[in-house]
Amino acid sequence: MGIFLLIGSFVIFLIARVPIALSLILSSFITGMYLDINLGALVQRMVGGLNSFSLLAIPFFVLAGEIMNEGGISRRLINLSNVIIGKIRGGLAMVNVLASTFFGGISGSAVADTSSVGSVLIPMMKKSGYKTDYSVSVTISSAAQGVMIPPSHNMIIYSTAAGGVSVGALFMGGLLPGILLGLVLLVTTYIIAVKKNHPKGEPVKKEEIPKIVREGLLGLFTAVIIIGGIVSGIFTATESAAIGALYAFIITFFVYRDIPFSRFGVILHRTFKTLSMVLFLIAASSAFGWLLALLKVPTMVSETMLSISPNDIITLLMIIVILLILGMVMDMAPLILIATPILLPVATSIGMDPVHFGVVLMLCLAVGLITPPVGTVLFVGSAIGRISIEKVTKAMMPFYGAIIIVLLLIAFFPSLVLFLPDLLLE
Repeated sequence: MGIFLLIGSFVIFLIARVPIALSLILSSFITGMYLDINLGALVQRMVGGLNSFSLLAIPFFVLAGEIMNEGGISRRLINLSNVIIGKIRGGLAMVNVLASTFFGGISGSAVADTSSVGSVLIPMMKKSGYKTDYSVSVTISSAAQGVMIPPSHNMIIYSTAAGGVSVGALFMGGLLPGILLGLVLLVTTYIIAVKKNHPKGEPVKKEEIPKIVREGLLGLFTAVIIIGGIVSGIFTATESAAIGALYAFIITFFVYRDIPFSRFGVILHRTFKTLSMVLFLIAASSAFGWLLALLKVPTMVSETMLSISPNDIITLLMIIVILLILGMVMDMAPLILIATPILLPVATSIGMDPVHFGVVLMLCLAVGLITPPVGTVLFVGSAIGRISIEKVTKAMMPFYGAIIIVLLLIAFFPSLVLFLPDLLLE
């Protein structure tokens, strides 16, 4: 009955369109009262869920992304990508993918990637003769890299939900799969470009190249500071995030100088708004997750899934399918917090490393961000392109296939995830 109350009331609140964080709290308190648990204990669990040093990295990562986004870094990364790859057939679509790879290494957010890169490149692609549905599908599929390539605040959330898995190991674990995803998407766009005879990009004037490269690399150095600091052991993930945010501030306001300092207040407002939602969600999920553990839901799910088939491959495929389905109907952050304590024990029971599972989880839920009915990134891209979700979803089919191929590769070849953590963080 306790399990029915906890999960049933949560689903009912979601159907009634109650915000997810509030749904988690209400269902937790209803179940707590039924189980005669002191509600003060649930409040303590909520507060305890935020009592983690690694969570301090999230405000700095969000702030760095907001600063670079406001300061015109997306335009400079697009220009840099155009210098590298723009002259190839279908070059503008490939520039879109490469710019998302670069921007993902700064913002760590698929939504921010779509908003920043998409607002520039979708109109450019349409003006160059690309169909709107294709322009949007390229943008949102490549934005999925944002949750894979470090720094990703979603990986910090997973680290907390998984009981303190190394953030540095997760960052390194996501790097190769993120780059692999970008390469596969580049190949996909090139094949489509050849098949549909998409136009080649216009060459960049030679005298403009040094400035474009210099400004683009200055922005990318934010990611170098964060990743390099963690790998070298000079900084923790939190310290790297703080240094990265400081560097982004200096580059934006004293080097690029595209925006006045008065805009910093707007940047802080957006940062605090994002943080309030993320941290409230983490606190609410902590109480919900504690009740799940108390009711032995993770153990029941693990035993049920393992009883279906003793084959580890079948069990892993079931985990992937469950995550893909859940990702279609729920947002990413709450799913990480809810699904991790339930499915991580199943994954570890078949020999998956928690870092490996975390990266597979990220990509599964990234697919959910670009899949109807509640794909946030799909909504943002469709709004920018002013096109229906149905048309974009149809154009997404080749890209869904490409992403699923990468997902299966990283799921069944753990070395793609664990190679860099084992090499650099031993």
